[in-house]
Amino acid sequence: MATVGRIIWISRSFTTISSSPLRICVVGSGPAGFYTAEKLLKAHEGVDVDIIDRLPTPFGLVRSGVAPDHPETKIVINQFSRVAQNERCSFFGNVSLGSSITLAELRDMYNAVVLAYGAESDRSLGIPGEDLAGVFSAREFVWWYNGHPDCRNLAPDLKSTDTAVILGQGNVALDVARVLLRPTAELAKTDIASHALAALEESSIRKVYLVGRRGPVQAACTAKELREILGIKDLGVYIQQGDLVATPADEIEMKNNRIRRRVYELLSKAVTPDRTPVPGQRELHFVFYHKPDRFLEADDRSGHLGGVRLEKTILKGDDDSEKQVAVGTGVYEDLTCGLALKSIGYKSVVVDGLPFDNYKGIVPNAGGRVLADASQDHMQYKTGVYVCGWLKRGPTGIIGTNLYCAEETLSCISEDINKGVLVSNSTKPGRGGLLQLLDSRNTRVVPFDAWEKIDHEERRRGNLKNKPREKLTTWEELLKVAS
Repeated sequence: MATVGRIIWISRSFTTISSSPLRICVVGSGPAGFYTAEKLLKAHEGVDVDIIDRLPTPFGLVRSGVAPDHPETKIVINQFSRVAQNERCSFFGNVSLGSSITLAELRDMYNAVVLAYGAESDRSLGIPGEDLAGVFSAREFVWWYNGHPDCRNLAPDLKSTDTAVILGQGNVALDVARVLLRPTAELAKTDIASHALAALEESSIRKVYLVGRRGPVQAACTAKELREILGIKDLGVYIQQGDLVATPADEIEMKNNRIRRRVYELLSKAVTPDRTPVPGQRELHFVFYHKPDRFLEADDRSGHLGGVRLEKTILKGDDDSEKQVAVGTGVYEDLTCGLALKSIGYKSVVVDGLPFDNYKGIVPNAGGRVLADASQDHMQYKTGVYVCGWLKRGPTGIIGTNLYCAEETLSCISEDINKGVLVSNSTKPGRGGLLQLLDSRNTRVVPFDAWEKIDHEERRRGNLKNKPREKLTTWEELLKVAS
């Protein structure tokens, strides 16, 4: 194994720092994982932190989720890199929880384990035709254009259709729509994956429909994201004028939520009444008050998507949540398209030995402490097991939301340290034990200095093309450069 010599060096070096530090393993190297590690290192001098991730590359959704034309959002990588370079912190990529190592084994090796591996699967609509060729989750499409090795070969067909339908109106949906509609000359200057740029340059898609169950007041996007897509040059924006009529209930929602009012105002100003399409112009259509009923098979291509059947909805008040809920009316209409992207939410993956709430899509927890049994009157915790990020609260919020989430989880860990629930123990091998076990299983670990080789090579290749980086997009290539 490539890291055998490194195992000895790491084991020797960290024993000089502290004879018996408190050893904590963070699973997941996205914002939630790095913010947690950073706060642990600052709050407790006697703590060593190891961050593991199933990918050879760190930074999670900052690398594979943030849109390529949002470089300012990725600056946080510099902060996370400083955390990984701390002498009391180590990063080990290409280590998968569940296959490389189990949660039980990590608990045996570390005083505490913080699970922050996010949400790497998708919610299902559960409607007919969801398995047709041409139907993808927005997550898969985002991973594809961001060069995630798991979606390198996704190969969405952008040539055979001029219309894409995106189900959902949140920020991810707007990101995907913007990438489909934005001039490729602008995308070429970003770190978009080269295979995605090539496909987009030959794309026939000129119309994108963003479909939402509720109205413009309830659209889940932020004003910043909406403003950006509305600002695309030479883009025709279309909304049914009747959909922009606000009801008294809508007015109450906007009064109580400034963001919703701003989104509604932006949408209202974006529309020109009786606008007629300009030949060749790219079009963005906001479709409100509709929900997907089924995906339709193409008449001329067996097994391929030919359209989406939508059911008209109306809003009704929900007394329990004080929200307006979309209810189907039994009135349907079909939208012809060859590409459909489901942007209805990410879903976390279940790990053996970990309780999981399938309905909420989270690990049951109280402020970050994982609950062993949440059904009893007296809550029982899994000692030394914590959670942070999407796995803790669900797939909501922006990168900065994880900062506050990490602070809450840290307060639980600190309280358990102060109460003596977590005690440094020389029998816990931590980093040394982890690397020895992975070595015995021939797991090829990618430490942070190996990631820096990948980083250097991507930047070098990007410089040749006048872009920030040219991402390596296959497992084989990433591991080859890392070694």
